This record gives sequence, structure tokens and C-alpha cells, in this order.
Amino acid sequence: MAAKTQPSFSYSSSSLLLTMSLFLLVLSLIVPSSVFSATLRSDIQALEAIIRSVDPSSISPSSYLSTWDFSEDPCEGSGTFLGVMCSFPLENTTSRVTEIDLDDDGYDGFLSDEIGNLTELTVLSLNKNRFRGPVPESVFQLRKLTKLSLAENFFTGDISPEITRLKELKTVDLSTNSIAGEIPPRISALRSLTHLILSNNHLDGKIPALNGLWKLQVLELGNNHLYGMLPKLPPSLRTLSLCFNSLAGRISPLHRLKQLVSLDVSQNRFSGTVGHEILTFPDISRINVSFNQFISIEVIKVTGSRLRMLDADGNHLQGHLPLNLATYENLKDINLRSNMFSGDIPRIYGKRLENSWRSLYLENNYLSGSLPEEFQKISKQIRGNLSNNCLQCPKNVPICQGPQKPKSQCTNAMLGRLE
Repeated sequence: MAAKTQPSFSYSSSSLLLTMSLFLLVLSLIVPSSVFSATLRSDIQALEAIIRSVDPSSISPSSYLSTWDFSEDPCEGSGTFLGVMCSFPLENTTSRVTEIDLDDDGYDGFLSDEIGNLTELTVLSLNKNRFRGPVPESVFQLRKLTKLSLAENFFTGDISPEITRLKELKTVDLSTNSIAGEIPPRISALRSLTHLILSNNHLDGKIPALNGLWKLQVLELGNNHLYGMLPKLPPSLRTLSLCFNSLAGRISPLHRLKQLVSLDVSQNRFSGTVGHEILTFPDISRINVSFNQFISIEVIKVTGSRLRMLDADGNHLQGHLPLNLATYENLKDINLRSNMFSGDIPRIYGKRLENSWRSLYLENNYLSGSLPEEFQKISKQIRGNLSNNCLQCPKNVPICQGPQKPKSQCTNAMLGRLE
């Protein structure tokens, strides 16, 4: 009797199990587990709190916030949660929200306290909206924050001293809000800062020493209620704007800021001399010292200057117009109106207007004599004004439009200064 053949069941089962194992392995590699990649629950709750604090009627259909659909994961959704960036999770960890950078769609509301739960946040930017109320104290728990930009909103309150805990900050922009109080005296503890922009607020008090901010490149404190003398400033500055305050004293401390490109100290109470050191900084392009109480400006002969704009309007500058301005080969726009300059207009000014200068404002001084003939040969269109001096100014010259003072007024002004 023939022996029965044994079925090959065990071999087929092993082959099937091996095939299924390989399939599941490949599937796990190409389809990551949602458990491992889902956003941390507390981060989701913080995002929900943020959008709940915004008036729904201010969220337009085309705005970033209109894409915040919590039926999807904030860090995994396709085309959702615009303005939100996340970290890539490591194995067996959840995604974290690292950046919130909203569009300027006019969102109206408050910034939720729960923002402080986004402990991995590095960027918070809400510029050009209608957020109001104080900046929550919980913001200053975000120890990894490198950029805090809340410009052009309606935030109130003061700048909390707790901001000095955010040691990673590189940019602080709170400009154009309604923030009051003093600049925190220990703000120099933020050693990583490169941009400090607090202009267009209601800040008062004295500016604290800032020389500890050795990486700072941009300092904008204009349009506040700051007073006192200039503080110690870091030599790394490239842009300095202190306009529209009540600052006083000499500006000689600025002589150390040799990397400046743009300087604006207009509309203050500074006095004394605008030194030649400032005008000859190697990279300086714009200088605005208008509407102060300066009595002199030192203009020395230079070569290779990058200065393009000089505005000294509304001071008490005396003496003859500076001849050496003509040596600033890149200079385009000059405003010396409303000072106490006297004497003739240098002929070289006319030549510069013909060749390179675009504007020259000298009205409301005590200049006298005949207008140099070079001014009458200018063929290109220029901007400027020579009125309210004591000049013999032909009406066919465009910048001669407007009345002149009686000659005696200029003579008496000169005699008064000689006494």
C-alpha cells in the first residue's frame, strides 16, 4: 500500500507570515504612525485659545487664521494652519509649534495667556493687526524665543522687566503701539539682541545704558517721551533713530559709533556742535539733526564719503555756508533751512546742483549778495528754495521763488552776532 504524502502546510504558512511581516515593515516606513507625529496636545490647546481670543468677524476668508482647522493636526494638515511652523519629531515624540507668524489681515482681539504654553516657540510675529490690551506675562516664559514682533497693533501696558529672561532674543519690535512706562533698566542683559525697535509709543524716562548689547545693529526709539542725556551705546550700531523725544546735551558720545549708516536725532533739544567725526563715518549715508539747538557744524574736506543726505533744518547754525560740502562726492540732498547762515552762497554749490546734487534748501537764513551765475545755468530740474534771505535772486531761477528779507535785516543780524 502506497504511503500517504504529507501536506506542505508548514512551509506555506511560514512563507505567508514572512510576506506579511515584510509588507507591514515597508508600510510602517512609508506611513508614519500618527501617534508619534501628532502635535503635542497642550500646543493644540494654546492655538485654540489664540483663535478664540480673536473676534471672528475680523477673520476674513483669505486670512491665515481662516485656515486653522482643528479637525486636522496643526503640524500635519495640508494647506491648513498657515502662519504656523512646527519641529520635526524625533522617534516616539510629538511635533511642537516653533513659530507663529500671522499675516496683516486686521485681526481684532487679545493675545491669549495660553501663548506661554508654546514652550518651543522661537518666533512670535503679529505685526499690523488690531491686537490690544497688555502683552501677557506668559510671553516672557518662552525661553527659546528669538523674535518678538508685535508692531503696529494697539498693545498697552509697559515693557515687563521679565523680558530680560528671554536670553535668546535677537529681535524685539514693539513699535507703533500704546506701550508706556520706562525701558527696563536691565535690558542690556539681552546680549543676543541685534534689533531693538520701540518707536511710536508712549515710553518715558531716561534711556538706560545699552553698551552691553554688543551685537545690537538697529536701535529705534523715536516718537516717545524720552528725556535726559545720551546713554552709553554699543559701537556695533548701524541704524540709530532717537527722533521726536526730549533728549538734550551734546551728541559727542556718538563719535564712537563708527559703523553707523543712518542717524536720526531730529526734533530733540541737543545743542553744541555737530562734529566732523559724525559726518565722516566710513559708511554713513543719512544724517538728520534737524530741529535741535546746534550752533555749529564741522564740515571738513573728505574723499570717498558715502553721505547722501544731510538735514540740519531748524537749528542755530551760524557763519558761512560750509564750502567743504562740495567734496562729499555722493551727497544728493542738503537741507540747511531756518538757521543763521550769512554771507554769499558759494559758486561751487551751483556747480554741484548742475552735476550731482538733487535738492538744496537754504531758505530762512541771512544769506546775501548776488546769486552765483552757475545757478542760472542749471538745466535739469532740481528741488530747493532760497527765499527769505537777503539775496539778489532772479525770478527766472526756479528756486528763487518767494520773497526776500530787507537787506538791513541781514546786516543787523550779522552785527548782532559780532557784538
